[in-house]
Amino acid sequence: MIKKPQKVNMFIKKWSELDWRLLFLVVVPLSFLFFVSSLTSTHLNSVVSLRSFIFSNLSDFISLHPHSANAVRSLDRSRIAVCLVGGARRFELTGPSILEKVLKRYPNSDLFLHCPMDKNAFKLSLLRTAPRLASVRIFEQKLVPETGEQVRVLTAANSPNGIQGLLQYFNLVEGCITMIESHQKQHGFTYDWIVRTRVDGYWSAPLHPRNFVAGRYTVPYGSVYGGLNDRLGIGDFFTSKIALSRLALIPEIDKAGYRQLNSESAFKAQLTTLNISYAENRLPFCVVTDRTYEFPPARLGVPVAAMSSLGPLSGAKCRPCSPVCKDGCVANVMSSLDKGWSWTDWGNGTLELCNAQGEWEKGWEKIFDRVAGQKLAQERKRVKSLKLEECIGDFREMKKKAFKWEAPTPEEICGLGLGVSQN
Repeated sequence: MIKKPQKVNMFIKKWSELDWRLLFLVVVPLSFLFFVSSLTSTHLNSVVSLRSFIFSNLSDFISLHPHSANAVRSLDRSRIAVCLVGGARRFELTGPSILEKVLKRYPNSDLFLHCPMDKNAFKLSLLRTAPRLASVRIFEQKLVPETGEQVRVLTAANSPNGIQGLLQYFNLVEGCITMIESHQKQHGFTYDWIVRTRVDGYWSAPLHPRNFVAGRYTVPYGSVYGGLNDRLGIGDFFTSKIALSRLALIPEIDKAGYRQLNSESAFKAQLTTLNISYAENRLPFCVVTDRTYEFPPARLGVPVAAMSSLGPLSGAKCRPCSPVCKDGCVANVMSSLDKGWSWTDWGNGTLELCNAQGEWEKGWEKIFDRVAGQKLAQERKRVKSLKLEECIGDFREMKKKAFKWEAPTPEEICGLGLGVSQN
């Protein structure tokens, strides 16, 4: 009589063999298709893009096989906190993608929202459809007192608002772990995983289970600016607590002798000093920016990706645009950039560039709608035509769902951004 564990092993083995047979049946015809298509030189660019897209998705499949189902089931059983931080300037573009690609991808996750109160905060009403809303803190930003340690460790260079700008950002991030720990204490449990991401991040594909690695903090690949990309982070509770304590751990960085660090280099010093291992993965999101940048970018310049790029863009700056630089142009521009600064992975036709010297081009809305798809386009249009009463109703719905609400009244949030109505 076969014991139950042996039956399970036999089933897994047979299923694994079946999966690889199916994969073989997919790869061989596709390889033949690529060969035939490549014989026609006029279609070469299309073939390269198609090949990049397909093999990117196949590599995702292979990287998890044969444990993908187990990984997904494990995360479905885990307690996950998603902390969303930052100002809501373009949240009508980014918010729906965060809902679809992160929050609804892991519907058991609890959302923690930590944002400043400003005229764009009304757009956060888009989160009314979030599966689970744990805690909301929308606050009036105040100056963060600067200490001698902070002045020694940090630099004002390349920060639009100097050291104070860094401290404001660190305060936003550290607020995540404060909110999460308070929620844990109140409910008597500890989260298995924490995902910290930004309000201004546009997600082009779902957050993949392979980015959840116990004992290692996952950050995006590229845009390191002399340190580590700090535009997103994923880790278990212990590694996340260290990674998110951006203000509290400055004294430790100071003791270690670090000086004149920007946000990214301070982040790397923080993990290194506390002996936290990390992994740099390509992740399918970009940071939507209204800032202008030199084009073409110089060695230490900032490339701005078109949102239509295949990616993954790993948190690179982006905007909806008609790309002015593709293929060979991208290769020339990106190969001239310092890989340890604003460099973004550009191989296999995965990156197209905007000319971001000026404001967003006329008709950007149609470009965004085409790239994002009908569902996200409808949400953008909904925010554009949102009325005060609708906004208030959405926030009241959010407030009922949240375990904790530290924010102005819905009337105040919506009134600041909309007044009587939004034109």
